[in-house]
Amino acid sequence: MPRTLILGGTTYDHIVTLPQLPTPRPQTIHTAPFHEGTGSTGAGKALTLHQLGLPTLLYSAVGDDWHGRQIVADLTAQGVPGRYLTDPAGTERHVNIMDAQGQRISMFITQSPAQVAFDAAELAGLVRASDCVVLNIIDYCRQFIPILHNYPHAIWTDLHDYNGHNAYHQPFIEAAQYIHLSSDNLPDYRPVMQQLRAAGKQLIVCTHGAAGATLLTADGQWLEQAAVPAPTIVDSNGAGDSFFAGFLYGFLHREPPQKCLQYGALCGSWGVQTQGLGIGNRSGAQLEQAWRQHFA
Repeated sequence: MPRTLILGGTTYDHIVTLPQLPTPRPQTIHTAPFHEGTGSTGAGKALTLHQLGLPTLLYSAVGDDWHGRQIVADLTAQGVPGRYLTDPAGTERHVNIMDAQGQRISMFITQSPAQVAFDAAELAGLVRASDCVVLNIIDYCRQFIPILHNYPHAIWTDLHDYNGHNAYHQPFIEAAQYIHLSSDNLPDYRPVMQQLRAAGKQLIVCTHGAAGATLLTADGQWLEQAAVPAPTIVDSNGAGDSFFAGFLYGFLHREPPQKCLQYGALCGSWGVQTQGLGIGNRSGAQLEQAWRQHFA
């Protein structure tokens, strides 16, 4: 079974849930339920892929501090294999304010640096042993890009809320053949997807939250997929990473693109119904069963 290497993306998050996002005026909010735990795009992808039964290794940086130890203990307890570098700036931390519809204000209260110490020979060995690499857009992951040169298998990146021209994303775009992004900052997303295709990308997926997702293939085929409605929204943090992982699960099982989108939609729906990252106790077998119920 294909082994996926996830590069970068672990934070410790403080999640505050409100009925609606705060309005821009001075105010005191007296009731603000919250929870804390592991966050970020690498952890979310790795955990969901692991839950689906795909061999996955998370290669990421955490601080030598309480928050970093919490992340490692959490992911280890859930069975996610990890190789953790030491972040000299301390564990990256976020505060996310959520509303009942799953909208989010995310604040990076600390950030990982552009450089972390790592063993290039060790990472090169991990890359060679993998059948798929996910290169996350974390600043220190730029260091890893030269090691990916001439990698013979699929390299994916998730550009998140890319606006179509932010230079920060360009090294990640150039390194990958398969692109995920969202339309949060792209009201006119199709031209950007076409530009990525013209640059030689093999597959571009653009997610639209509750409005579903759009896919463009290398041969110019457009596909659309509606979201799978969630009966309740518990925590939308990491739902995009669950969608990504569901899609990648289908891709690595050589499913057609539409079915990959459908897997992604199911995992995204499960993600918003689960507090914290991942899709709860669901498995690849349950994903197959849910697909037959919804789409077969």
